[in-house]
This record gives sequence, structure tokens and C-alpha cells, in this order.
Amino acid sequence: MYEWIKAFHVLAVISWMAGMLYLPRLMVYHAESQKGSIQSETFKIMERRLLKGIINPAMIVTWVLGLYLAWSAFDFKGGWLHGKILLVLILSGIHGYLAGRVRDFANDRNTKSSRFYRIMNEVPAVLMVGIVILVIVKPF
Repeated sequence: MYEWIKAFHVLAVISWMAGMLYLPRLMVYHAESQKGSIQSETFKIMERRLLKGIINPAMIVTWVLGLYLAWSAFDFKGGWLHGKILLVLILSGIHGYLAGRVRDFANDRNTKSSRFYRIMNEVPAVLMVGIVILVIVKPF
């Protein structure tokens, strides 16, 4: 059963990361569009559906299966595991932050520039690199 749970965990991680890499990119374009325009309204729909239909469920499955794997396979032991959990907590915080920005865009209250979202687009990627290195290399 371990291999099946691990497989579904990896699928959930891939889905979560795909959304976390795409959402800030949508926000780059949304920040450049005029409030009330057809483009802006389209981005609102895309951001909401991406967040609620893919990113949120994938994060939940990632956490549930990941915690089960950390407990059943590693008994929550290992420096690499603690480091990974810390980075996933930070990624979850970024997720929450981006969810707040989706709400701001939905209410036409965005105050951030497209440049800000270009920078935010890189944060999940950097965290992903750290997480993968910790999981595969287990440096400590």
C-alpha cells in the first residue's frame, strides 16, 4: 500500500506545483489588464477555478498523504524530513498569500504590480528545488 500512497502523493505534489507556478503568471497578466475589462474578468474566472479546482485540493491531498508517509515510513525522524516539512510549510504560506491575492483581484483591489507577481512566480520554484533535493539526496 505504501507505493500507492506515495504515487498519489507525488501526483498531488505535481498538480499543486503546476498550479503554484501558473497562478502568479496569470496574476502578472491580470495586473497589466484594465479593471473591468473583458481580460480582467476572464483572469478572475481562471484564477478562481485554478485555485479552487486544482491548487487547493492538490495541497490538501499532498499534506494528508505526505504526513501519513512521514509517520508510517520515517516516524517523523530525519533532519532532511524536518527541512522538507519546513519548506512545505513555507510553500503553504505562499499558497495562502496567493489565495488572498485572488480575492483582491476578484474585488478589483489589487495593489501589486506585474513585476511583483513576476518575482512571486519564482518563489514556489525555488522552494520546489529545495524540497526535491532534500527528498532525493537526504543531505542530513
